[in-house]
Amino acid sequence: MTEAANQLVRRSVERGIATLTLDSPDNRNALSARLRTELAEGLAVAAADDDVRAVVLTAIGPAFCAGADLKEVAAERAGQALPDAPGMPELFSAIMEAPKPVVARLNGPARAGGIGLVAAADIAIAPDSATFAFTEVRIGVVPAIISVPVMARMHDRHLSRYFLTGEAFDAAAAAEAGLLTCAVPAEELPVVSERILESLRRGAPRALARTKTLLGAAGAAGRAEAFTEMGALSKEFFDSEDAAEGRAAFFEKRPPRWTL
Repeated sequence: MTEAANQLVRRSVERGIATLTLDSPDNRNALSARLRTELAEGLAVAAADDDVRAVVLTAIGPAFCAGADLKEVAAERAGQALPDAPGMPELFSAIMEAPKPVVARLNGPARAGGIGLVAAADIAIAPDSATFAFTEVRIGVVPAIISVPVMARMHDRHLSRYFLTGEAFDAAAAAEAGLLTCAVPAEELPVVSERILESLRRGAPRALARTKTLLGAAGAAGRAEAFTEMGALSKEFFDSEDAAEGRAAFFEKRPPRWTL
Protein backbone atom coordinates (compact mmCIF):
# COMPACT_ATOMS: atom_id res chain seq x y z
CA MET A 1 0.00 0.00 0.00
CA THR A 2 1.37 3.42 -1.00
CA GLU A 3 -0.17 6.84 -0.50
CA ALA A 4 -0.70 9.52 -3.14
CA ALA A 5 2.41 11.27 -4.42
CA ASN A 6 1.32 14.73 -3.23
CA GLN A 7 1.44 13.79 0.45
CA LEU A 8 4.04 15.47 2.67
CA VAL A 9 4.22 12.19 4.58
CA ARG A 10 4.21 9.12 2.38
CA ARG A 11 2.95 5.86 3.85
CA SER A 12 3.74 2.30 2.82
CA VAL A 13 3.60 -1.14 4.43
CA GLU A 14 5.82 -4.08 3.55
CA ARG A 15 6.17 -7.33 5.48
CA GLY A 16 4.72 -5.91 8.65
CA ILE A 17 6.76 -2.69 8.62
CA ALA A 18 4.94 0.61 8.12
CA THR A 19 7.23 3.28 6.69
CA LEU A 20 6.38 6.96 7.11
CA THR A 21 8.56 9.11 4.86
CA LEU A 22 8.75 12.88 5.35
CA ASP A 23 8.56 14.29 1.84
CA SER A 24 8.86 18.07 2.06
CA PRO A 25 12.45 18.55 0.90
CA ASP A 26 12.05 22.19 -0.18
CA ASN A 27 11.92 23.29 3.48
CA ARG A 28 14.11 20.46 4.76
CA ASN A 29 11.06 18.58 6.07
CA ALA A 30 10.22 21.33 8.55
CA LEU A 31 7.36 20.51 10.91
CA SER A 32 4.65 22.57 9.23
CA ALA A 33 1.03 22.24 10.30
CA ARG A 34 0.26 20.06 7.30
CA LEU A 35 3.26 17.79 7.81
CA ARG A 36 2.43 17.38 11.52
CA THR A 37 -1.15 16.48 10.64
CA GLU A 38 -0.13 13.89 8.07
CA LEU A 39 2.52 12.41 10.33
CA ALA A 40 0.06 12.08 13.22
CA GLU A 41 -2.45 10.43 10.88
CA GLY A 42 0.18 8.02 9.61
CA LEU A 43 1.17 7.05 13.13
CA ALA A 44 -2.45 6.49 14.12
CA VAL A 45 -3.13 4.29 11.08
CA ALA A 46 0.00 2.22 11.73
CA ALA A 47 -0.85 1.86 15.44
CA ALA A 48 -4.32 0.56 14.60
CA ASP A 49 -3.16 -1.93 11.95
CA ASP A 50 -2.85 -5.43 13.42
CA ASP A 51 -0.60 -6.43 10.53
CA VAL A 52 1.99 -3.79 11.38
CA ARG A 53 4.77 -4.98 13.65
CA ALA A 54 6.89 -1.79 13.71
CA VAL A 55 7.06 1.72 12.23
CA VAL A 56 9.98 3.31 10.41
CA LEU A 57 10.20 7.10 10.36
CA THR A 58 12.47 8.38 7.62
CA ALA A 59 12.73 11.22 5.09
CA ILE A 60 13.90 12.23 1.64
CA GLY A 61 15.88 15.27 0.57
CA PRO A 62 18.93 16.99 2.04
CA ALA A 63 17.79 16.70 5.67
CA PHE A 64 15.81 14.47 7.99
CA CYS A 65 13.96 17.34 9.67
CA ALA A 66 14.83 21.01 10.22
CA GLY A 67 12.49 21.43 13.19
CA ALA A 68 9.78 24.07 13.43
CA ASP A 69 8.62 25.81 10.25
CA LEU A 70 9.81 29.33 11.07
CA LYS A 71 7.79 30.86 8.22
CA GLU A 72 4.61 29.51 9.80
CA VAL A 73 5.77 30.65 13.23
CA ALA A 74 6.33 34.18 11.91
CA ALA A 75 2.97 34.18 10.11
CA GLU A 76 1.16 33.05 13.25
CA ARG A 77 2.87 35.75 15.34
CA ALA A 78 1.74 38.27 12.73
CA GLY A 79 -1.88 37.25 13.29
CA GLN A 80 -2.35 34.86 10.38
CA ALA A 81 -4.57 31.89 11.21
CA LEU A 82 -2.99 28.50 10.57
CA PRO A 83 -4.80 25.20 9.98
CA ASP A 84 -5.58 23.18 13.07
CA ALA A 85 -2.84 20.61 13.55
CA PRO A 86 -1.37 18.45 16.29
CA GLY A 87 1.22 20.28 18.34
CA MET A 88 4.72 19.04 19.04
CA PRO A 89 3.67 17.45 22.38
CA GLU A 90 0.95 15.44 20.64
CA LEU A 91 3.35 14.36 17.92
CA PHE A 92 6.11 13.27 20.28
CA SER A 93 3.60 11.53 22.54
CA ALA A 94 2.14 9.65 19.57
CA ILE A 95 5.59 8.22 18.85
CA MET A 96 6.51 7.51 22.46
CA GLU A 97 3.16 5.94 23.31
CA ALA A 98 2.58 4.03 20.07
CA PRO A 99 1.93 0.33 20.74
CA LYS A 100 4.47 -0.54 18.04
CA PRO A 101 8.24 0.06 18.13
CA VAL A 102 9.20 3.17 16.16
CA VAL A 103 12.56 3.22 14.37
CA ALA A 104 13.94 6.58 13.22
CA ARG A 105 16.12 5.97 10.16
CA LEU A 106 17.75 9.27 9.35
CA ASN A 107 18.80 10.26 5.86
CA GLY A 108 20.65 13.42 6.91
CA PRO A 109 20.82 16.27 9.43
CA ALA A 110 18.27 16.94 12.15
CA ARG A 111 17.80 20.24 13.94
CA ALA A 112 15.80 21.44 16.95
CA GLY A 113 12.32 19.87 16.83
CA GLY A 114 13.55 17.34 14.30
CA ILE A 115 15.79 15.96 17.02
CA GLY A 116 12.66 15.58 19.14
CA LEU A 117 11.39 13.04 16.60
CA VAL A 118 14.68 11.16 16.87
CA ALA A 119 14.58 11.13 20.67
CA ALA A 120 10.94 10.06 20.80
CA ALA A 121 11.64 6.99 18.66
CA ASP A 122 12.55 3.73 20.35
CA ILE A 123 15.52 3.06 18.08
CA ALA A 124 17.41 5.67 16.05
CA ILE A 125 20.04 5.04 13.40
CA ALA A 126 21.79 7.55 11.18
CA PRO A 127 24.53 7.77 8.57
CA ASP A 128 27.79 8.95 10.07
CA SER A 129 27.58 12.05 7.87
CA ALA A 130 24.44 13.31 9.68
CA THR A 131 24.74 16.31 11.98
CA PHE A 132 22.59 17.63 14.81
CA ALA A 133 22.10 20.95 16.60
CA PHE A 134 19.74 22.46 19.13
CA THR A 135 19.63 25.87 17.47
CA GLU A 136 16.90 27.38 19.65
CA VAL A 137 19.11 29.64 21.80
CA ARG A 138 20.61 31.14 18.64
CA ILE A 139 17.20 32.44 17.53
CA GLY A 140 16.15 33.64 20.99
CA VAL A 141 14.00 30.72 22.13
CA VAL A 142 14.31 27.73 24.46
CA PRO A 143 14.46 24.01 23.55
CA ALA A 144 11.51 23.49 25.86
CA ILE A 145 9.05 20.99 24.39
CA ILE A 146 11.73 18.81 22.82
CA SER A 147 13.48 18.61 26.19
CA VAL A 148 10.86 16.09 27.33
CA PRO A 149 11.90 13.29 24.94
CA VAL A 150 15.51 14.45 24.58
CA MET A 151 16.27 14.49 28.32
CA ALA A 152 15.11 10.88 28.50
CA ARG A 153 17.85 9.93 26.02
CA MET A 154 20.91 12.15 26.29
CA HIS A 155 23.50 12.14 29.04
CA ASP A 156 23.53 15.24 31.24
CA ARG A 157 26.94 16.69 30.32
CA HIS A 158 26.34 16.32 26.59
CA LEU A 159 22.86 17.76 26.96
CA SER A 160 24.12 20.84 28.82
CA ARG A 161 26.78 21.52 26.22
CA TYR A 162 24.58 21.17 23.15
CA PHE A 163 21.46 22.85 24.57
CA LEU A 164 23.45 25.88 25.77
CA THR A 165 25.85 26.36 22.87
CA GLY A 166 23.62 25.48 19.93
CA GLU A 167 26.71 24.06 18.23
CA ALA A 168 26.47 21.28 15.66
CA PHE A 169 27.66 17.79 16.55
CA ASP A 170 28.13 14.74 14.38
CA ALA A 171 26.44 11.35 14.40
CA ALA A 172 29.25 9.69 16.34
CA ALA A 173 28.87 12.28 19.10
CA ALA A 174 25.08 11.82 19.00
CA ALA A 175 25.50 8.08 19.55
CA GLU A 176 27.99 8.67 22.38
CA ALA A 177 25.54 11.09 23.99
CA GLY A 178 22.69 8.56 23.87
CA LEU A 179 20.61 10.35 21.23
CA LEU A 180 21.26 7.71 18.55
CA THR A 181 21.28 3.95 18.87
CA CYS A 182 24.09 3.83 16.34
CA ALA A 183 25.81 5.79 13.58
CA VAL A 184 27.01 3.84 10.55
CA PRO A 185 28.54 4.58 7.15
CA ALA A 186 25.81 5.59 4.71
CA GLU A 187 26.35 2.55 2.52
CA GLU A 188 25.76 0.27 5.53
CA LEU A 189 22.54 1.96 6.67
CA PRO A 190 20.14 -0.27 4.65
CA VAL A 191 21.77 -3.45 5.96
CA VAL A 192 21.82 -2.31 9.59
CA SER A 193 18.26 -1.04 9.32
CA GLU A 194 16.99 -4.30 7.84
CA ARG A 195 18.78 -6.33 10.50
CA ILE A 196 16.93 -4.38 13.20
CA LEU A 197 13.59 -4.70 11.41
CA GLU A 198 14.04 -8.46 10.94
CA SER A 199 14.59 -8.75 14.69
CA LEU A 200 11.41 -6.76 15.38
CA ARG A 201 9.44 -8.99 13.00
CA ARG A 202 10.34 -11.94 15.23
CA GLY A 203 8.73 -10.37 18.31
CA ALA A 204 5.19 -11.20 19.41
CA PRO A 205 3.03 -8.06 18.95
CA ARG A 206 1.58 -7.97 22.49
CA ALA A 207 4.98 -8.66 24.00
CA LEU A 208 6.58 -5.88 21.96
CA ALA A 209 3.87 -3.43 23.03
CA ARG A 210 4.18 -4.34 26.71
CA THR A 211 7.96 -4.21 26.59
CA LYS A 212 7.83 -0.76 25.06
CA THR A 213 5.50 0.36 27.88
CA LEU A 214 7.89 -1.13 30.42
CA LEU A 215 10.85 0.72 28.94
CA GLY A 216 9.02 4.06 29.08
CA ALA A 217 7.35 3.57 32.42
CA ALA A 218 9.82 5.65 34.42
CA GLY A 219 9.03 8.89 32.59
CA ALA A 220 5.45 8.25 31.56
CA ALA A 221 3.73 9.43 34.74
CA GLY A 222 4.80 13.06 34.52
CA ARG A 223 5.01 13.37 30.75
CA ALA A 224 1.70 15.14 30.13
CA GLU A 225 2.41 17.67 32.89
CA ALA A 226 5.93 18.21 31.57
CA PHE A 227 4.67 18.85 28.05
CA THR A 228 2.11 21.34 29.38
CA GLU A 229 4.74 23.21 31.37
CA MET A 230 7.25 23.19 28.52
CA GLY A 231 4.56 24.28 26.07
CA ALA A 232 3.91 27.39 28.15
CA LEU A 233 7.64 28.10 28.35
CA SER A 234 8.03 27.64 24.61
CA LYS A 235 5.15 30.03 23.87
CA GLU A 236 6.57 32.65 26.23
CA PHE A 237 9.87 32.71 24.35
CA PHE A 238 8.45 32.34 20.84
CA ASP A 239 6.31 35.42 21.58
CA SER A 240 9.29 37.44 22.83
CA GLU A 241 11.20 40.29 21.20
CA ASP A 242 14.33 38.13 21.13
CA ALA A 243 12.49 35.49 19.12
CA ALA A 244 11.23 38.09 16.65
CA GLU A 245 14.79 39.34 16.20
CA GLY A 246 16.08 35.77 15.90
CA ARG A 247 13.59 34.95 13.15
CA ALA A 248 14.38 38.18 11.30
CA ALA A 249 18.11 37.44 11.48
CA PHE A 250 17.50 33.90 10.23
CA PHE A 251 15.49 35.03 7.21
CA GLU A 252 17.88 37.91 6.47
CA LYS A 253 20.90 35.64 6.85
CA ARG A 254 22.65 37.90 9.36
CA PRO A 255 23.77 37.57 12.98
CA PRO A 256 21.12 38.55 15.55
CA ARG A 257 21.76 41.80 17.42
CA TRP A 258 22.90 40.07 20.62
CA THR A 259 25.84 38.32 18.90
CA LEU A 260 29.23 39.57 20.08
